[in-house]
Amino acid sequence: MSGGLEQRYRRVLRVLPSYYRERWEEDMVTAFLESSLTGDPEEDEFITEYGKPSLPEIASVAGLAVRLYLGGAGAPRRYFAWGQATRWAVLVVLLEHAVRALAGLVFLAWAHRLLGWLPVPPARVLATQSGTGIWPTVWYAVGYAWIVAYLALVLGYRRTAQVIAVLAIAPDLIYLLQSQFGIGQVPRLVPWAIGPWAMWILIDLIPVLAMAAFHRDAPPVERRPWLRALPVTFLLVAVPLLAVEFTGHDGWVPGAPGLFCVLVAVACLVHAPRARSRATSGIWSLTLILLAADTGLLRILTLGIYPHDPRMIWTGLAELAVMVAAAAVVAPDVRGLSSRGSRGVAGAGDRARRLREPILAKIHPRPPDDAPALETAAGKNYSGLDQLRQHAPRTPVPHRDRGN
Repeated sequence: MSGGLEQRYRRVLRVLPSYYRERWEEDMVTAFLESSLTGDPEEDEFITEYGKPSLPEIASVAGLAVRLYLGGAGAPRRYFAWGQATRWAVLVVLLEHAVRALAGLVFLAWAHRLLGWLPVPPARVLATQSGTGIWPTVWYAVGYAWIVAYLALVLGYRRTAQVIAVLAIAPDLIYLLQSQFGIGQVPRLVPWAIGPWAMWILIDLIPVLAMAAFHRDAPPVERRPWLRALPVTFLLVAVPLLAVEFTGHDGWVPGAPGLFCVLVAVACLVHAPRARSRATSGIWSLTLILLAADTGLLRILTLGIYPHDPRMIWTGLAELAVMVAAAAVVAPDVRGLSSRGSRGVAGAGDRARRLREPILAKIHPRPPDDAPALETAAGKNYSGLDQLRQHAPRTPVPHRDRGN
C-alpha cells in the first residue's frame, strides 16, 4: 500500500532521530495506515490518496521525538548526554530561583524583626525593598512556589514540579504585559525594552519548557547532592550578597545578568581541572556550556537597559567576556563526547538507570523496551505490531548487581 497518506506519515516521522527511524519507521507507518482505514474499499482509496495525519498523531510523534533527543537510560550516549545535561541545567536554574526565594524569606523575617540575633536592617535597605499593592505579596508567593517546584523535581514528583513551575512564571508574564501596555498601576516599559522580556523568556519560560527532559525514561535525580545544594548555595552565594547589600556596599554587586555570568564563570573554573583530565563523562561540561549560552544571550539582550551609560555597557561586556573565556576552558571536554563512544548505549558509567529484565519475559516473548508508543488515528495506544509481539527477539538485559 502506497499513496499520499503514507508519504505524509513518513514526513512526520522525519522529526525522529535517524537511529530510531531505521528500526521502527516501517512498523510505525504500517500501524498508522491500518488505524486510518475503515474497511470500505472506496473510502480507503480516498483516504490513502488524500488523507492527512491527525493532530493527535502529530503530537504523539513530537512528544516521542522530545523523549528520544533528550534521551534517558538505554539511549545512545550522545542523546543521553544532551538529555542529562538539559536536566541538570534545569535543576541549576530552579536552584537559583529557590535560593533567591530563601534570600527573600530571610529578608522578610529580618524586616519584621523576627530574627532577634541580627541587627536592625538599615532604613535605606527597607525603603528600597518596600512596595505597595498586591505585587510584593505575589513575588513572595512565587518565590515559595519555586522552592516547592525544586524540591518536588529533586524528589521525583516531576508532574507536580512542572505544574507549580508553570504557575510560578504566570505572574511575571502578567506583570510584563501590564507594564508593556500600561495596564494597571505598574511602571510602564518603553516600547523597545527587551531586557525584562529576555529575563522572563531565558530564565523562566525556557527552563520550564526544558522540564520536558524529565520524562518517564529519564534516570531519577540523585537526591542527596541536589538537596544539599540548596542550603550550601544559599550560604555561599546568597548570604554574602545579603551582607554586602546590608552594609551599604550594594554598588559592588552586579545586576542579575552580570551576577549569573560571574557564577557560571566560577563554576566553569572549578570544574576545569576535572574536565581537562578527562575524568568525567563530559556531561557536566555540556551542562555548563548550556548555562553559559543561556546566560550569555541574556547578558547581550539586557545591555540595552543602559542606553546612556557606556560604562555599564563596557562592564556588561567584560562580564560576558570573562564567562566566555571560562566556558572555553571546559569546551574541549564537550567536543570529546563524540569520541567517547557516543554511538554506544548509555550505561551505569553515564549514571543511567540500570534496568532489570521482567520475570515474565522469560516465559512470554515481548517487543523491545523502545517499541514506539504512539496515538494512532483510531485513538488507541500503539506499542508495536502484533507480529512484533509474537516474534520479537528477547534481548538480554543485565540484572541489577545484588552484591553477591
